[in-house]
Amino acid sequence: MEALDLINVPETKLNAQQAMACFTCATCVSGCPATGIDGFDARKLVRMAVLGMEKELIDARWPWICTMCGRCDYACPMGVKIGDLIRNIRSLRGRENVPGTLHKGVTAALKTGNNFGIPREDFVFVMKDVAEEFADEEGFDDFEMPLDKKGANILCTVHGKLPFGQTDDMKFWWKIFYAANESWTIPSENWEGVNWALYTGDDSAMKTMVGRIVENMEKLEAKNLLFPE
Repeated sequence: MEALDLINVPETKLNAQQAMACFTCATCVSGCPATGIDGFDARKLVRMAVLGMEKELIDARWPWICTMCGRCDYACPMGVKIGDLIRNIRSLRGRENVPGTLHKGVTAALKTGNNFGIPREDFVFVMKDVAEEFADEEGFDDFEMPLDKKGANILCTVHGKLPFGQTDDMKFWWKIFYAANESWTIPSENWEGVNWALYTGDDSAMKTMVGRIVENMEKLEAKNLLFPE
């Protein structure tokens, strides 16, 4: 493979001209929350790509330390798309070598509709149980969980960790909806709001998960989509 192939592959916005525009000013580094972890330095990563160090980048831990927050892209005065480069590097790693939690999450999401593999019946039970707790709070006695409500103004996705780990976090936005008399719903299937495939560079899986959300929007005839996370 030629030296610049890694940054010229389709679907990445980073090209050879952009990479060469980097003059290592460290603006990206100063705003990066991962800078210094295991020696991580966004400038070095770009230079490695320019020099054709494909194998070293694919095998490195650096691309997986990045949080994909996008601060580097926002800050770069030369318009270098470091986030796109990192995601492209991740996509070139064999799926069996993707860090365990992420790979398992994507696999579970494809199979069950959420990153934690929660069965539909368990999800419905928990959501209704939390809704009953919510209705017991003062001022919310007529609250009902709007699962699979057709024609709602807002369809909400849910972060996979909330139903079994942080149920109280959901109540904060439920209270806002209640106070605003908003029409909203949560789908009972494919409700996951965090697309781990996006972060692992798995475009095929990402497309599947996004498609499921679109299907929920159409099936439930919802007007707007909300990612509360």
